[in-house]
Amino acid sequence: MRVLIVEDEPNLGRQLRSTLEGAGYAVDLATDGEDGHYLGTTESYDAVVLDLGLPEVDGLTVLDRWRKEGRKMPVLVLTARDSWSDKVAGLDAGADDYLAKPFQTEELIARLRALIRRSSGNASSELIAGDIRLDTRSGKVTKDGEPVKLTAQEYKLLSYLLHHKGKVVSRTELIEHIYDQDFDRDSNTIEVFVTRIRKKLGPDVITTIRGLGYSLEEPAA
Repeated sequence: MRVLIVEDEPNLGRQLRSTLEGAGYAVDLATDGEDGHYLGTTESYDAVVLDLGLPEVDGLTVLDRWRKEGRKMPVLVLTARDSWSDKVAGLDAGADDYLAKPFQTEELIARLRALIRRSSGNASSELIAGDIRLDTRSGKVTKDGEPVKLTAQEYKLLSYLLHHKGKVVSRTELIEHIYDQDFDRDSNTIEVFVTRIRKKLGPDVITTIRGLGYSLEEPAA
């Protein structure tokens, strides 16, 4: 899953980026509203962490522009302001959740997980396809109840396909959502990771749809 952080406080921005990367997210960081708006308009994100008090363009304006442009990614608003009017303004501008500073990073990660789950139609923190289970809280993957060890990139790819179970996901979409902005998008690593996941979880876990991409389906009963 790929997340955009728009935060002008350098230490907090670096801390959030490091924390989210440690939790398995691909992360891009913008330090002002103008850059944040540009990235949110031109790149694909599963969620955005957006500070309201930004230089150049304030966070509420950035959010309002995204929504008017038809950008639907879930947005978690961060602000040092804790009045009810700021919360209302953020939600009215199109925010999906609100977190006031200071906050615990564990709560921010939990809120992000929930936003991403809901945006893809998943109510539970556990993603299931047949005998395969992925717990988004612990990052553990099991098959028939037995733990399966995946690399970080294999986990990201499997997680994205499970979040979008039953849908055909193109190679381009996978690259856009599991890698950050600087990744070489001509790489063939998606195919390599799919092959590795099949070896670990079974040859039929991911279906290749020729010319379109990949799909992870619920096995037939």
